[in-house]
Order: sequence, then structure tokens, then C-alpha cells
Amino acid sequence: MDDNRAMRAESGVGTLPNGCCAPLAFPYVPVQKNDPERYSQQDALKAGTLFPGLNLPFHAQMKTKFPAVNTALSELMALDFAIDELGLYLTTHPEDTEVLNLYWSYIKLGREGREAYEKQYGPILQTDVTPGSFKWLNDPWPWDLEGEK
Repeated sequence: MDDNRAMRAESGVGTLPNGCCAPLAFPYVPVQKNDPERYSQQDALKAGTLFPGLNLPFHAQMKTKFPAVNTALSELMALDFAIDELGLYLTTHPEDTEVLNLYWSYIKLGREGREAYEKQYGPILQTDVTPGSFKWLNDPWPWDLEGEK
């Protein structure tokens, strides 16, 4: 290590692999309390979190750069997001029966939504096809069926 690099390291300033100087990051994750305030379903999807206490400032920037499209697939993605976030919360708050009930109701909605989506558009994942088959390779894709409706 050259002397200049050694001085930067001793001063607490990090370095990138190409030798440039960069500040070190100090991540912060707020601790959730029992029975935290929750956004409505629509507001949670817009904010990127179910919990206002976890709504970090960079999310506002992301919302303006990547607006969500309201489609059946984005609704399924929103449900999956909510299921994941509720599951993470339940990992540290297993006694919260209200959230546990919400978690299982979202799982049920997700299953129903996926079933309806797949009836209309076909499998979402390769693992959703008939076991032992690669039928998805030969089936028409959703855009191939547009003229048949």
C-alpha cells in the first residue's frame, strides 16, 4: 500500500478498488415497535413499505424515477412484496396475531390472483408448468394470442 493510501485508511476514509477515496457507509435500520402504524394497502405500495417508520427518504427519489404501472402482474408483485414484508415483521414479532392473520389473507389473495393471472396469460414461472415437461417452450406466448380473442 502506498503512503497516501495508508494515510487515507488511517484517517477513517475508505478506498475503492481503483484507489479512489470514498466515504464509508453507516447503514441504519429503524427498530420496529410492537403494533406499529401501517399504511393503507395503496399507500404501502406507493411508499415501498407497509410501515411509515421504515419509509426512508431515498424511496421518494425512486418513486419519481420508476412509477408503478397498474396491471394484474404489478398487483401480484405488490402482494408478494406485502407478504415478504409481513413475514419479516413476524420474524421479530411472532405474537402479533393481527399481522399474522393479514399475512395469511394476503397469501390466499396471492394464490387466487396467480391462478386467475395464469388462466388468462399462462404460467408466471418455468416451475409452474406440468412436471416433467418443457411444454412452455412450445406453447404460444401471450402476445401470440392477441389476434385470437
